[in-house]
Amino acid sequence: MKRVLWTMVALSLAACLSFAASIPSNNIYGDYVEARTADVYTGPCFANSEVGLTGQLAVFGWRVTKGSWSGVDLDGLGVVGVVRASSTLGDVYHTAYPVKAVLIVDERASAAQREALVNFAQAQAGKLLSNVVATEVQPIRFTVDASHHGSASLEAGDLARITTRAIVDTDEICHNEDVYYEPLVSHLTHAMPAVASRSSYSGNHLGSTWNESNRRSAFIGTFAV
Repeated sequence: MKRVLWTMVALSLAACLSFAASIPSNNIYGDYVEARTADVYTGPCFANSEVGLTGQLAVFGWRVTKGSWSGVDLDGLGVVGVVRASSTLGDVYHTAYPVKAVLIVDERASAAQREALVNFAQAQAGKLLSNVVATEVQPIRFTVDASHHGSASLEAGDLARITTRAIVDTDEICHNEDVYYEPLVSHLTHAMPAVASRSSYSGNHLGSTWNESNRRSAFIGTFAV
């Protein structure tokens, strides 16, 4: 009887190990940046003057330093999301949905990598990227200047761009500013607000384009899944 029991346990363990081995692995980390058309670091009086009127547009992107998604190696590749919401993104009192989205994937990626990048981005942004109206393939350049705190640059061809710098004392107007909105995506290991020296989108799929400068509307950070 014991021999039969141990045989059943061994078979069950082998089946579990075989199943686990068949599951595509996700072990991925890198850099993240976003910028919106509303301040994310601000005082309540400024935030209240913007809510419902602006902040419905955003660009955000990831650069994979190392790792894979669903078993597909994504080292060094990038993916960018651009969204147009129905209202201010992050407003806890009113829904921002429905949201239209455009995804921009790295032109260096293979077909399998492009699919993995899209799946990765949708897993991190959730419902925000559930209604993708177009997917573009563009050269993506993402740099973080370690020598200048808060400085990052993201370019997705000629469609989308973010450049950031650190927030300094002269950026504070009412001197009770704080992080008013949280980042748009999950699994960030670090995120800090920053000034978007430039934030722009010039595509034709969302019915809106924008080009803003010097707004406290950005986050830069890192992610790990």
